[in-house]
Amino acid sequence: MTVRYGVIGNPIAHSRSPLIHRAFAEQTGIDLDYTAILAPLDGFIATVAQFRSEGGLGLNVTVPFKAEAFALCATLSERAQRAGAVNTLIFPADPRSSDVSSDIRGDNTDGVGLLRDLAFHQIPLKGKKVLLLGAGGASRGVLAPLLAEEPTQLLIANRRAATAEQLATDFQDLAGTQLGACALDALPAEPFDLIINATSASLSGEQLPLPDALIGQNTTVYDMAYGRAPTVFMQWGAALGATAFDGLGMLVEQAAESFYIWHGIRPQTDHVRDLLKKQLALG
Repeated sequence: MTVRYGVIGNPIAHSRSPLIHRAFAEQTGIDLDYTAILAPLDGFIATVAQFRSEGGLGLNVTVPFKAEAFALCATLSERAQRAGAVNTLIFPADPRSSDVSSDIRGDNTDGVGLLRDLAFHQIPLKGKKVLLLGAGGASRGVLAPLLAEEPTQLLIANRRAATAEQLATDFQDLAGTQLGACALDALPAEPFDLIINATSASLSGEQLPLPDALIGQNTTVYDMAYGRAPTVFMQWGAALGATAFDGLGMLVEQAAESFYIWHGIRPQTDHVRDLLKKQLALG
């Protein structure tokens, strides 16, 4: 029997999620119909309700609806509660409920996706100095999993210091690490082991105003964005001698976690990573 899933966002035409989930389905023998769904900016709930009425069993959620998805859910996983955002919706098989949100479960797979990609690249976190750039939803979604890996220091830097400071306060109860915050223009002139770009700057080709002193002999820079060519953030780090990675693997790994939540099967990701790289190279 064909099962219906999809990804919802605005814009959505660029999404690689259909390719990824169809590849997982082929690998695991699941008869899957997975589509990209464009929702009007003021029509997220109505679009979800329509998808459910047509037999949909779950949705991935992307920009700008993760907060709305969070508010829509009747129950939330612990990691979704911590993130304050949902990127995976789980519906029961019976869509006849009159209240679209009465039985929806929500989860957030961004953090586990990032950690698995860091592990794939053999980037350790325990005992390391980590700099997280940005204090928006992307940072909030990965902060708890990063802290659980016990870095020696985790510093959040954002254009507005107050936003970074509030995010640090929200996660201060996760003890065992040195969690701090500052403005981008107040970054210390010292190297970090890992610098993660969770801002949207790379999407517009903007270079963040970062001091070169952040890069040391063993620094790794990681951009959650990805594209056909290295992002400007990756180029900046690599030019100073850092090892640079993009977020393509994170995309695949968080999708694999969503696939596991929905189907109870954990797909292999190496082949799908290669498939996605080839597709990007073709344009």
